[in-house]
Amino acid sequence: MKSFYHGKKVLVAGGGGFIGSHLVDNLVTAGADVRVVQRHYPEANLAQVKDKIEFIPADLSILENCVRAVRGMEIVFDLAARVGGVQYNISHPATMFFTNSNLALNVLEAARREGVVRFMCVSSTCVYSPDAAMPNLEEDGFLDDPDESNIGYGWSKRVAEMGARLYAREYGMKIAIARPANVYGPRDNFDAETFHVIPALIKRVFEAGDTIEVWGDGRQTRAFGYVKDAADAMMLLAERYAVADPINVGTDEEVTIRELIELIVRLSGRRLNIKFDTSQPQGQVRKVCAVTRMKEKLGWSPAYSLERGLEETIAWYRKVAHR
Repeated sequence: MKSFYHGKKVLVAGGGGFIGSHLVDNLVTAGADVRVVQRHYPEANLAQVKDKIEFIPADLSILENCVRAVRGMEIVFDLAARVGGVQYNISHPATMFFTNSNLALNVLEAARREGVVRFMCVSSTCVYSPDAAMPNLEEDGFLDDPDESNIGYGWSKRVAEMGARLYAREYGMKIAIARPANVYGPRDNFDAETFHVIPALIKRVFEAGDTIEVWGDGRQTRAFGYVKDAADAMMLLAERYAVADPINVGTDEEVTIRELIELIVRLSGRRLNIKFDTSQPQGQVRKVCAVTRMKEKLGWSPAYSLERGLEETIAWYRKVAHR
């Protein structure tokens, strides 16, 4: 049976990024005619498909560039975003809000003008307030403010979602909204200025001497989604549930930070002492998303366990990032 995407013209805005490049891999495998647009060609992430895709270098903060990039496309996945580390987000909330709101609305408006059949708005679980119910439910996405550490970015994703809802209402566009949660995997960002939990811990494990220090007591819990699962879910979401209703994309495999670091150390093959520094901040005690709606609406569950995903990520890090 042919894939839903076979022969379709698909644009991936931000397709050279971490999640975007895995989505491009999937689309190429599914037989789609793929176009990628972003500022610069990311050789490392798209090398394996460079002869199978069309690449357009463009600044998507300019609406006319978005219109040209979208022209002739049937489906658009919008993963274009400016991302930063916690400190950058705290110091530049207005920059993060304006830049990402502008990118999202430009790509959406371009898709409307060019008559795109189907659109994927990629939001984030950063929309949730720290006071929202736990696990986070989709209906609480606009409750109070997002966490202060990413308030500008979180609100920009709310703007993207609101744009998707209103464009679907007024123009009848078929739009899916994904809220990916704590995604990790090969091609992740290992830059110390901007990385997230799993790449940070992997990098520190390989660079540690005899001891690795972890902030907090290790009892805080998280649920981490593997990037290949996230890409699979986004494709299914755009195909099966393009009704402008947000869906958390993640896993219900919850793990403590203590369990996570112990697993990474074991899989790395290193012998390290793990020291938990309770004098340092540890963030929210529990931060996970409900995935019931994802399973019900898509008829799908993640294929990767945390251990399997970490094995592939560490193998990639050894080969590519850690030299």
